[in-house]
Amino acid sequence: MAVKRFSVLDLLGLNLKEHDSLDLRCICGRRGLVREITIPDLNRPGLALSGFYDSFAYQRVQLFGRGEVAFLNKLVTEGKLETIEQMFTYPLPCCIFTHNLDPADEFSAIAENSGCAVLQTGLDSSEFSSRLLRILSNIFAPKISIHGVLVEVYGLGILILGDSGVGKSETALELIERGHRLVADDVVEISCVNGNILIGQGANKIIGHHMEIRGLGIINITQLYGVGSIRERKEVQLVATLEEWDANKVYDRLGTEKLTMDILGVQVPKIEIPVKPGRNVPIILETAAMNERLKSMGYFSAKEFNQNVLKWIESDAARAPYYGDDDSY
Repeated sequence: MAVKRFSVLDLLGLNLKEHDSLDLRCICGRRGLVREITIPDLNRPGLALSGFYDSFAYQRVQLFGRGEVAFLNKLVTEGKLETIEQMFTYPLPCCIFTHNLDPADEFSAIAENSGCAVLQTGLDSSEFSSRLLRILSNIFAPKISIHGVLVEVYGLGILILGDSGVGKSETALELIERGHRLVADDVVEISCVNGNILIGQGANKIIGHHMEIRGLGIINITQLYGVGSIRERKEVQLVATLEEWDANKVYDRLGTEKLTMDILGVQVPKIEIPVKPGRNVPIILETAAMNERLKSMGYFSAKEFNQNVLKWIESDAARAPYYGDDDSY
């Protein structure tokens, strides 16, 4: 898995929506915009400014809030610039000032000389921290590309897998026709966020929301079915593997067997669907999506059926035909 390279300039260039906007601008140290951010975390350098540099997390983005700026101004007023100069001897990715606070001129000069970029945002420290951590966790999340189709069925993200030519795209097309939504076709890029959430999206935005149908060619889902038929990304909550019908294979007919698939260390529920003429796979996937939602609510149809059968077997009604007084048969 390739190491993600992400610079401070990339952070400034992110095209984020309003609720994710970082409102960042560079106020000095433009030479440092090429420095890379390697750790998706923040550090409040209060201890470092006081002269304590043991276990200093210099690899992280340095965040200056009201408290740090007040202490920084006190150091400048007292002429104690040694600790500031010592902090910039470390290869800091960048320094960010919140609340639209301006750093002291002495601080800016030291940062400029060391080649470290100093950024500024109008957000408060807590809001900026939560937004930046969320963005960095998505950027640095481990990723994998899988050959398949990702669709949203009744609000559930289903990853359709199978051998080439088994009918993955055709199944997804029928689901879209029935009012569900396409996330990605052919190549699905899956990232693991927060260690337990799998987010899938198209691996290439240029060819995103296009489908290849054998005998028909490339079609644009957005133009054919409208923007309501697509999604940019979706959590992967169920894996459906399509396979050619094998008469010698014993398929699960009760639904009590729990199958999972490991994706980036996360166990995802999995179902195996044999494909042959006469089996309506899109309807099966719709039913699987509703059944999976019922399971998440605590209702397991197969287990309840199994328990009811066992109770009936143990009841007098089941034993009566074998132990009753009627011996006419």
